[in-house]
Amino acid sequence: MTTETLYLEACADAFVKRVESKKLVIGIVGLGYVGLPLARAYIDVSLNVVGYDINEAKLAQLRSGQSGIRHIEDSFVKKSMADGSLQVTSDITDLKQVDAILICVPTPLDIHQQPDLSYVVSTCEALAPVLQKGQIVILESTTYPGTTEEVIKPILESTGMKAGIDFALAYSPEREDPGNKDFHTGNIPKVIGADSPSERKIAEATYSSIVKTVMVSNSKTAEATKLVENIFRWVNIALSNELKVIFEKMGIDVWEVIDAAASKPFGFMPFYPGPGVGGHCIRIDPYYLSWKAKEFGLSTEFIELAGSINIQMPRRVVQMLMEAMNLKLKKAISGSRILLCGIAYKKNVDDMRESPSLELITLLREHGAHVEYYDPFIEEVKPNRDHPELSGMKSIDFTPENLQTFDVALIATGHDGVDYKTLVSHVPLLVDTQNALKEFADEFSDKIVKA
Repeated sequence: MTTETLYLEACADAFVKRVESKKLVIGIVGLGYVGLPLARAYIDVSLNVVGYDINEAKLAQLRSGQSGIRHIEDSFVKKSMADGSLQVTSDITDLKQVDAILICVPTPLDIHQQPDLSYVVSTCEALAPVLQKGQIVILESTTYPGTTEEVIKPILESTGMKAGIDFALAYSPEREDPGNKDFHTGNIPKVIGADSPSERKIAEATYSSIVKTVMVSNSKTAEATKLVENIFRWVNIALSNELKVIFEKMGIDVWEVIDAAASKPFGFMPFYPGPGVGGHCIRIDPYYLSWKAKEFGLSTEFIELAGSINIQMPRRVVQMLMEAMNLKLKKAISGSRILLCGIAYKKNVDDMRESPSLELITLLREHGAHVEYYDPFIEEVKPNRDHPELSGMKSIDFTPENLQTFDVALIATGHDGVDYKTLVSHVPLLVDTQNALKEFADEFSDKIVKA
């Protein structure tokens, strides 16, 4: 071990002691669906958090005691802000005081389905001038293998300090599953990768107080692990979507088939079809690997085939809706009133990132339909990059009087707790992409179409 690396090794020993004595201060960049639950996990074990975000509206919301996220109680925010365990800021220099800086910013795709690391790059460019010796920087955002080493490291080293010598650098992918009552930040094992022993020691100490850790040999391996997790789901959802199309022609209910197959206690894991694939990770991760693979002259044919199936699902659903209207209502889609039930990307969450429902609304409008939506979890469509024209749309009041004004209800998200009996009783035609109406299938078979 050289004299240079001895410094970081000494920092690692001191870091572990700060964790043990509950004196570690955590900095979190991005206070959204990943950053705020992460902050809560640290505050729950009596560590202080400094949250940084450039969104002043978000900071004002937190300062007023509102989380803005359904599964994070306002009471937690109020208490944490009051006792000082959570500080929020838009001043990057406030991160000088922290021991660890965890980056939780968006990593979307651009219009060409290629990685957009602009949020990561701008964050690191802002962070570099205030980075302190002995700190650790950890990226949590989904990305392709090599990002930490090839993108983040050069930016942070532009100050003259060196990763692995003056400061530590690591990657640990978020594993949030909003709406899941069984798993949360504190009980989902955390994969961590860093490129030197001292960095791995510091990174592990950063997370070990809040969750079980799974160490891998370097940052690229950790980055690849995150992609594999979600590509696995991407491909299997595509398979279930393709099976649905096939079984539909055969007069077989794909949901009944999958539920029956799931009774096998080994060798099978159920995945269900839908109107498309949403969520920040599953919808995006496969393309990050496909893009990176091209650098090595390789293609990801299996992943891209799954993508072609999943991406076409919204258009297929709209086509089935049009055919059902023609057949059952003797009515064209143009000029019709359609209620989209569920705008969140999955049931029981208030998260609409990459939701196929946004694409469905756009497609229906292109065909001349008047579209409104109902979602008990999302009162208003927030500004979003892919469908800015939908920003400001508001959920209708779910009343019999309102429901009976629609020609069709398209169930895109199968939230629990929705009064589906009232829905099927007052709307002439229901197109169900989630099998949410299965208990009414016999009684209302003439007006329910599975899509």
